[in-house]
Amino acid sequence: LKSENFETMTTELVTPGDVIGKATEFKAGKGAYVNDTTIYASLTGTRRIVSPLPESLDKRATVEVTGHKAHGPIPEPGSVVIARVTKVMARMAAVDILCVGPKAVRENFAGVIRQQDVRATEIDKVDLHQSFHAGDIVRAMVLSLGDARAYYLSTAKNELGVVSAESAAGETMVPISWTEMQCPLSGQTEKRKVAKVGS
Repeated sequence: LKSENFETMTTELVTPGDVIGKATEFKAGKGAYVNDTTIYASLTGTRRIVSPLPESLDKRATVEVTGHKAHGPIPEPGSVVIARVTKVMARMAAVDILCVGPKAVRENFAGVIRQQDVRATEIDKVDLHQSFHAGDIVRAMVLSLGDARAYYLSTAKNELGVVSAESAAGETMVPISWTEMQCPLSGQTEKRKVAKVGS
């Protein structure tokens, strides 16, 4: 049903805590709450103004937030993400993005780390099977939205790469160099593109 009052429809994207109106002018609808006389968004979405019904005694329009599909953060070029490796192939590793910055995502975002984006030097010598294994947790930077709805990610900085990995024995491995992690139980080392922790 089209609203008669079309000009009041706004499609402004808001996030929780954003001020979306004054309680003197509007009623808080879904996805909104009132604190004192200010109306805030309680979810991420589009701010909409809904005109009051003609028979309504309260003549204030309702301000509401209609949920945008992604309630959590969305990966953007330049953002640092935490991802889990799902599959390693000859020329790329496929990952599922778990967090954007410190915030967990609420949707499934797929990513790929291509051979040329694993490290900054000796790119042609990169062996993906010696850089990542399925199940590894990696810190990576978003380069761009690639094709097939997968983000292109890069680990070509010292602080990017594998941050957590399990050994064949099922133990969490400890990084011992830029290219190796060791199982504390068996002492066995495995090759990885290790993220440098700290500054």
